[in-house]
Amino acid sequence: MAEQRAAALVGLLAEPERLRVVAAIVLGAETPTAVAEVAGLDARDVVRSLQRLTSGGLVRVTNGRLRIDTNVFKDAARAATPVEEPEDHGVADPGAAAVLRTFLRNGRIVSMPAAMGKRRTVLEHVVLSFEPGVRYAEREVDAVLRAWYDDHAALRRYLVDEGLLGRGDGEYWRTGGTVEIG
Repeated sequence: MAEQRAAALVGLLAEPERLRVVAAIVLGAETPTAVAEVAGLDARDVVRSLQRLTSGGLVRVTNGRLRIDTNVFKDAARAATPVEEPEDHGVADPGAAAVLRTFLRNGRIVSMPAAMGKRRTVLEHVVLSFEPGVRYAEREVDAVLRAWYDDHAALRRYLVDEGLLGRGDGEYWRTGGTVEIG
């Protein structure tokens, strides 16, 4: 349906004469005579073009004056815009899923939430990248966190401050977040 509307609009504008008629109306020509003059077309071509443009819904006659229905362009653009399916982050809790959809795109944090609760939700999701019981060198942690967020050092600090990662002797380990059993 959306493709049909966009194709119909493109079809209306595909002929040079019709495109010139539309341009003339956009530039202020309000009568067929004025359109012929501005567009540099003969009256017969203008009448044929106006019939097609009017039947296609692009041109309307209001109070005896020609007008472009700009809503046709808006509707075609809206209809042709693909609807993005929300990302599934594998979270069962609808509230957490909504937070992750807001702050994550294509597996990356687009902005760090200012609200502590939302930030905690994002951090708990990020910490799942680390295996419980495994110790990681700082460079390994940074490599993982760079994949999540440009400011990986800030992200590392958030994880430590929230008690999701422990730190000592140049190593990090997971200390919080959920753990899948099974």
